[in-house]
Amino acid sequence: MNSRELVIKTLEFENVGYRAPRNLWCLPWAATRYPDQLANIRKDFPDDFTHAPGILEAESPCLRGEKFRTDSYVDDWGCEFQSICPGMSGEVKTPIIASDDLEWNDLSRVHFPVEWLAFDRQVVRDFYTETDRFVITPVCPRPFERLQFLRGTEMLYMDLMDPPQNMLRFMERMHAFYCELLEEWCRAPVDAIQFMDDWGAQKSLLINPSLWQRYFAPMYREYIAIAHRHGKKAFMHSDGNIEAIYPYLTEMGLDALNSQLFCMNLDTLSAYRGKITFWGEIDRQHLLPDGSAVDIESAVESVYRHLWRQGGCVAQCEFGPGARPENVYEVFKTWDRLTTA
Repeated sequence: MNSRELVIKTLEFENVGYRAPRNLWCLPWAATRYPDQLANIRKDFPDDFTHAPGILEAESPCLRGEKFRTDSYVDDWGCEFQSICPGMSGEVKTPIIASDDLEWNDLSRVHFPVEWLAFDRQVVRDFYTETDRFVITPVCPRPFERLQFLRGTEMLYMDLMDPPQNMLRFMERMHAFYCELLEEWCRAPVDAIQFMDDWGAQKSLLINPSLWQRYFAPMYREYIAIAHRHGKKAFMHSDGNIEAIYPYLTEMGLDALNSQLFCMNLDTLSAYRGKITFWGEIDRQHLLPDGSAVDIESAVESVYRHLWRQGGCVAQCEFGPGARPENVYEVFKTWDRLTTA
């Protein structure tokens, strides 16, 4: 069974006697500090996932600087990020939509990256034919986070309590763009689309769940529907404690969800075993930086015991700031031991 077949069987809860699919997320921070250890992890535990090449025929007119560097970086939408740590993403300090623009009147500086629609279809087709790994789109809609980048988190939270009409119209336009983007990619040979928004604080959602259901759940429902209409899978990432939205995402038919399982209660999440695939992860706040090999082994065993059901779990973790390479290695070693017949 090749990687693509293994992932599909896992997503469809038909993985009997095969190992869990592997997916390592590695930030530049780790690649710079631990190149040899990272190479060893990748050699011993090859990844079953990959992203389609996002080759564009036209470059965004906004891009400036280099992401993950300790200076200013302007992204495809015109948002400027400042970073103080090499190898990590920065933060937007000066939002495009100013705090005194209470009605969202001045949107002239926001650039919709329509150039993303101009990817080279033949390159994607050739790539898909030549790999047997499970291919995910390189584009990733993130409506809640994009609004934060454009407006600033504090102002956006206040806006959501009584949204200006211009803001709602902008959200509709943004969503339409994301839908068009996903439609185009779903016509290409890929196995899954992806989208993301970090919704959780340490113990709860960042906003009232009723606001999430009103403004953002319909967007996600449509993204999932686009994927399924084209015979693709739908993957989502969201950090923090998001127990409150697990039932809604499951009901929408989301295929796989990457979340911080150790911010939540595995007993509670076990209610969704066999209904959604848990796309990782293992605790990167405490265990990957500070845990022992025994701690890591125990954590993976707990996830397996609570959430695995003839699949439904991906052996995924993030090799990012603070993580010890030997602990990342132990994650994949333990998953292989538990799921290989």
